[in-house]
Amino acid sequence: MANEVLLSSAYFPPAEYFFLIAHSRKVLIEKWENYHKQTYRNRCRIMGANGLLLLTVPVLRGSFHKTPIKDLEIDNGRRWRELHLRSITSAYATAPFFEYYYDAISRVINKPFRFLLDLNTEALYSMNEAIGLTTGISFSGEFLAEGSVPGDYRYLISTKKPSSAAGFADMQYTQVFSEKFGFVPGLSIIDVLLNNGPGTGALLLGSLA
Repeated sequence: MANEVLLSSAYFPPAEYFFLIAHSRKVLIEKWENYHKQTYRNRCRIMGANGLLLLTVPVLRGSFHKTPIKDLEIDNGRRWRELHLRSITSAYATAPFFEYYYDAISRVINKPFRFLLDLNTEALYSMNEAIGLTTGISFSGEFLAEGSVPGDYRYLISTKKPSSAAGFADMQYTQVFSEKFGFVPGLSIIDVLLNNGPGTGALLLGSLA
């Protein structure tokens, strides 16, 4: 088990992110880095009947140029919450644990957060509680240069490349549309939780290659 892992803030991130939490004694979340576009910091991936769906939390235009993630504001003038919840419902209404966990997910999304970091933090705590993860979580007090601390995965968990987490293997579990698309790795923890329910924690802990 790793002593500590450094992660970026993320919006309902994929299983790899929670695998690292499950296998660490402490987690440090970066809040001083500048915002990175087109990353899990404000988006997640789910699987719908017609294929992959990207759920993106819009941020205010002009607010993300060299802006620390802690100060990045959500564009709440757009109806993204309704879109995300409708997409999740359409994709997972038939998932075996949809009725057990949808309310927890919708409560997070419906809260009127101003800042992206607050939304992501609420999502993280909510998912950890649902999974049963008790790893201690804290936030960076200053920006930490890339590679300056061990266990730095801030820029390694990406929508554009496969997992680089040591010991992580794509967890083969039954997904709602697996008969149509096969197993699709890198989906949001929402997909993992709604398909596996109380077994999600054991799945994460057992995902060592």
